[in-house]
Amino acid sequence: MSTLRSHDDTWDIRTSVGSTAVMVAAARAVETDQPDALIRDPYAKLLVTNANAGVLWEAMLDPAVAAKVEKLDAEAAAMVRHMRGYQAVRTNFFDTFFADAVAAGIRQVVILASGLDSRAYRLDWPAGTTVYEIDQPQVLEYKSATLADNGVTPSAERRAVAIDLRQDWPAALREAGFDPSARTAWLAEGLLMYLPAEAQDRLFTLIGELSPAGSRIAAETATSHADERREQMRARIKKIAEQIGLEQTIDIGELMYRDEHRAPVAGWLNDHGWRASAVSSGDEMQRLGRWVAEVPMADDKDAFSEFVTAERL
Repeated sequence: MSTLRSHDDTWDIRTSVGSTAVMVAAARAVETDQPDALIRDPYAKLLVTNANAGVLWEAMLDPAVAAKVEKLDAEAAAMVRHMRGYQAVRTNFFDTFFADAVAAGIRQVVILASGLDSRAYRLDWPAGTTVYEIDQPQVLEYKSATLADNGVTPSAERRAVAIDLRQDWPAALREAGFDPSARTAWLAEGLLMYLPAEAQDRLFTLIGELSPAGSRIAAETATSHADERREQMRARIKKIAEQIGLEQTIDIGELMYRDEHRAPVAGWLNDHGWRASAVSSGDEMQRLGRWVAEVPMADDKDAFSEFVTAERL
């Protein structure tokens, strides 16, 4: 269980779970600048640098910082490369999921806990597509205002649904115009690890109630790292941050729920009216040339999430 979470905690883009969205956007920004980039997110850097979420996240955009980490601890540097590569592969996988969904005629999209996801702005959506983004009010406000202030407009009809997923979000979604009779493409990316097992099951139950046949869902599963290895890496990262003068204000591991009763996502969906399949993120990283063999958990299957996709029967 997480020691920093409570049933009624909240956050903005600079605190708690909200700050992890900045980390993910920073990784997307770095990938976008690579000559062999898997994805293109032209708004990620803008969203990171305006967040003022702490120097640790912004430092990810600086190649000089990566070089310093490499000199101090090659294995920790491999972890940084792994994280960046993982985020690129994850983003690419779910971008493809949405491309396939709209190619199949789906025109209603819901991104759960959308954070600094810019897909409503950067993907090429067909005419008539509506993208609903659900997240904490302050997170959605920051993204909307930052992009609008810089002249960035959505490429689909975007509707922000400002509500905590622990509240009655289906009602808020309907009030925003969501049509429960229309086929929908759902995304739960970077979300399940911040939910306890019971809340994960409840989330998918509610999604099922809002999804007619032919709807689709994609999700990133929560991983299960060995406690000893997690503590070792936490100590090493803390030491390196101190050596190069970076402020580490958030311990991401302490924001996650490590719940041994968590149901396997693909299996749960297959048992509840969906046809689901799963792809190992490690396999996907190898396929796309982003595998980092030097990471300490390279031989730990449970340390790698799965990317699950499913269709409602």
